[in-house]
Amino acid sequence: MSRHWEQLAGISLSKRRLPKDELEGLRLLAAAAADRGTALRFLVAEYLESVCRAWTDLPGSRQTTDPQDLKEVASAVIRAIGDATVALTEGYETAHRAAIRGEEATRREFVGDLLEGHTDLGRLAERAERFGLRLVGPHRVTVARAERAFEAGDDTTRYVEEALTTRFHTRDVLITTKDGLLVCVSPGAAPEVPDVFAAKVGTAVDEPYRIAVSRPRPGPSGIVRSYQEARSTLDLAALLGRTAPVVHASDLLVFQVLGRDRAAITDLVATVLGDLEGARGGPKALLDTLTAYFASGCLNTTTARRLGVSVRTVTYRLTRIRQLTGHDPTDPDQRYILQTAALGARLLNWPSRPLQPAE
Repeated sequence: MSRHWEQLAGISLSKRRLPKDELEGLRLLAAAAADRGTALRFLVAEYLESVCRAWTDLPGSRQTTDPQDLKEVASAVIRAIGDATVALTEGYETAHRAAIRGEEATRREFVGDLLEGHTDLGRLAERAERFGLRLVGPHRVTVARAERAFEAGDDTTRYVEEALTTRFHTRDVLITTKDGLLVCVSPGAAPEVPDVFAAKVGTAVDEPYRIAVSRPRPGPSGIVRSYQEARSTLDLAALLGRTAPVVHASDLLVFQVLGRDRAAITDLVATVLGDLEGARGGPKALLDTLTAYFASGCLNTTTARRLGVSVRTVTYRLTRIRQLTGHDPTDPDQRYILQTAALGARLLNWPSRPLQPAE
C-alpha cells in the first residue's frame, strides 16, 4: 500500500483524482483479500484506519495555513479515499461473484453426475460430502414440474431449499434443478421429506404443477434410477390424466410394468379390445364404462354413479363388451384379461391415438 500513500500525498498537493491504474491495483488487492477469506468490512475498516493515521502527514495539509486551501486539500483527499473505497469494494465483489460462479459450476457438474451416473461412483460419494450429502443407504428422489421451468437461484427454488434445509439437516436433503424440474434427493429413512417438499412447492407455485415421488433405492446408482423413475412417473401421470398434484411411482407400477413391453401390450389391446371399434359411436364409451366398472369394484350402481348414467345403461354396455370382445367383465375368470387390456389402452392413449402394431 506504500504506493497508494504516495498517491494520496501527491493528490494533497495537486488536488487531482486517483489514476485508473491505481484504482485497478486496489481492485486486485481486494480480490486477493477475498481469496484469502478476509471479510470486506475488515478490509475497508483497515484501509480507513490507515488513512486516518496518515492524514496529518500528508504534505498538502502540512504546507498550508490558508483555510480555503486546506479545505480544497481535504476535499481532494476525501474524494480519493472515496474512490479507493469503491475500488476495494468492486474488486472484492467481483472476486466473490467469480467464486460463487465457480462453486455453482462445480455444483451443477456434481448434480449432473449424480442424477445421470456419468462418473465413478466412489469418487461421486467423495464429492457429495463437499455439498453436505451422504450417499449411504437408500435414497428417494422427488421431482416437481410446473408450467414455468424451475431455475437454479430463482425465488421458488431458494424458498423451497431454505424451507427444507431449515427443517431437515443439510446432509439429509439436496435441492437442485435439472432440465426445468425442481429435484429433491432425500434418504429413505426420512419418508416425510417428500410430503414437506410437496407442501412447500404448493405454497411457492401459483400455477398448475405435478410432483412425482420415486421408490427408495440404495447407493449412488440407486439415485440415478430413482431420478429416472420419478421423471417417467411425471410423464406417465400426465398421459393417464391423473389430476392429483402428487403421485407416487409405486402407485403406477403396474403401468410401468406394462410399458416395458410395448409391443406385447399393443398386441393385447388390439386382440382383446380391438373389436370395440365396431360399436356404434366408437369404442370410447364402452372403454370408459369398463374402466369405471373395474375402478368401482365391479359394482353396477357405483359405476353408473361415476359415469352419470343409469344402471340399465351400464348393464347394456357390459353386455355389448361381452358380445364384441368375447370376454365377460362380470366373469371373475375373464375379468383379469379385460382389466389388463383396459390398463394397456390407457397407457397407449387408445382409442384417441391409433394403435401402432410392432414390426
